[in-house]
Amino acid sequence: MSSVGKVSALFGTKGQTGVNRGVAEFHARRPVLVTGAGETMLALPVEGLDAQRLAEFIALCAPVRPRLVVTARRAHALGLDATSPMALQLAPDIGVAAILALVADAKVECAVEAKPAGEAAAAAIELVKLSQGLPAVLVADAAASLATEHMIVTVEAKAVTQFGDEAIRTLTIASKAFVPLDSGRRARFVVFRDAMGGSPVAIIVGKPDYAKPVLVRLHSACLTGDVFGSRRCDCGDQLDLAIKRIEEIGGGIVLYLAQEGRGLGLANKMRTYQMQDDGLDTVDANTTLGFDDDERDYGIAARMLQMLDCHRVVLLTNNPAKLDGLAEYGIEITARMPIEAPVNADNRRYLTAKAARAGHRLDHLVTSLADSSDADIAPLAP
Repeated sequence: MSSVGKVSALFGTKGQTGVNRGVAEFHARRPVLVTGAGETMLALPVEGLDAQRLAEFIALCAPVRPRLVVTARRAHALGLDATSPMALQLAPDIGVAAILALVADAKVECAVEAKPAGEAAAAAIELVKLSQGLPAVLVADAAASLATEHMIVTVEAKAVTQFGDEAIRTLTIASKAFVPLDSGRRARFVVFRDAMGGSPVAIIVGKPDYAKPVLVRLHSACLTGDVFGSRRCDCGDQLDLAIKRIEEIGGGIVLYLAQEGRGLGLANKMRTYQMQDDGLDTVDANTTLGFDDDERDYGIAARMLQMLDCHRVVLLTNNPAKLDGLAEYGIEITARMPIEAPVNADNRRYLTAKAARAGHRLDHLVTSLADSSDADIAPLAP
């Protein structure tokens, strides 16, 4: 039995296990085989692409020429009419810089042949999103025999599409402990483990009464705001205010979720920051890079609450999408409580875009804008 066969026999390559291994391969910037709808596609993430890796991938695909698959959002940014991921035909002599420009430049002239990508290629895009890389892959039709010939991990397209549900179903509690806070109160930290090895945390402050609606804050991790006090967003201030509000009423829960940059990941968040510096707002920056405006899903959050025996909540949020996201997974939302963080010259444009374009309820921002003489701040849409 080959080494690939031995590994497969021990750990399997199908279903959720195959997806986990595929994500690990993408993190290592290695190709995987994605199978689905009668096709087998060799896929390489564009994240971290260099000249050597590109040359090796082209040689592995020969005589088939690789194509570049981008999301529908990125296709629109390239001037293409698309409702699903698109496969772009590449010139034989194309280099790394040109590929990366097609994937991540805010402005690029595109005159390439394109067609809708198949199921396997679309699944490869979702796989690279799970790895929090750039949402684009190089692909080529391939034979399934490559798996054993070159020790390449195989991932089923169907397993990728079902991965979110599997991650929710297999969520477990890994550990728990009490941690003293600056306020003098002790909070109970409950650390969960998800299917990707992530560690979302429930911070139970005080003594919430689960027989009544519990005050809950869903907080997406924000390294820049939560840890370093970035003035570019309001995340750190929102976290501090949420804990104080929960302490004031005697008990509640903060779910600290690994959803940096509205689900894009830290590296892509920094890329969108650069696009914002070049003139785009936070919504257009996300979609120009190829993502949806908000890539978050709240199934894991709902499951965390259910595992804590918390089924009715008052949600501390300005974002109506969080109410819908939790309700979709069976959590009863009895009320919404706003959380009004300070507005400053550095985050005002960001908050304005969230209110005007993403539907966030930021009533306190209206007053701040009325008092502002900053000419480059657009008014809120009615």
